[in-house]
Amino acid sequence: MPSPDTLIAFLGIALIITFAPGPDNLMVLGQSLARGRMAGFGIAVGCALGCFTHVLWATLGVSAALAASPAAFTALKLAGAAYLAWLGVQALRSGGQLTVDAKTAGPRPWRKDVGRGFIANAINPKVALFFLAFMPQFVQAGAGNTTLQMLVLGLVFMAQTVVVFGTVAYLAGSIGRLLKRRPGVAPWLDRIAGMIFLGLALRLVLDDTQG
Repeated sequence: MPSPDTLIAFLGIALIITFAPGPDNLMVLGQSLARGRMAGFGIAVGCALGCFTHVLWATLGVSAALAASPAAFTALKLAGAAYLAWLGVQALRSGGQLTVDAKTAGPRPWRKDVGRGFIANAINPKVALFFLAFMPQFVQAGAGNTTLQMLVLGLVFMAQTVVVFGTVAYLAGSIGRLLKRRPGVAPWLDRIAGMIFLGLALRLVLDDTQG
């Protein structure tokens, strides 16, 4: 097991990383504004689960294999960009219908938002390589089983991700509620969410670094 000092240091750096603007918290922000707190919180949980899959890949060495294969890295990156672009187009084409549906047709199944966040995070190769470089720095050879240490650190990262992103979802959802009281705002909220998704897709495609 990691020592208390190691866990505190890891948690501090993890919080800084999670608070920094990036694809995941921008997704949470956009969906919370457009569709409410629960939609954003579902994305948050999905992203956290996606992060833990990257911990497993790093532990099993899959991320290392990905880093060694430019073709596999590019294919996964393009798949992730295509998925984000599809989400963006869906939001832009809704013209506010997503927001209207959420208010008139009952709550959207929460698991769909969890699935969206999970897929978007899990197929992002940059996240996989980040965990491959970040996690081993906090694993101590004399502190017991290294696999167990990686899993514990991964659970800590996942838990703080839910807390941080959940807070973003709550605050952005509150702002979204206020904005929705104004006529004509709903289409713009979906457009904002759509542009965020498309921007993330473009950023992923144009980023030519592999590590």
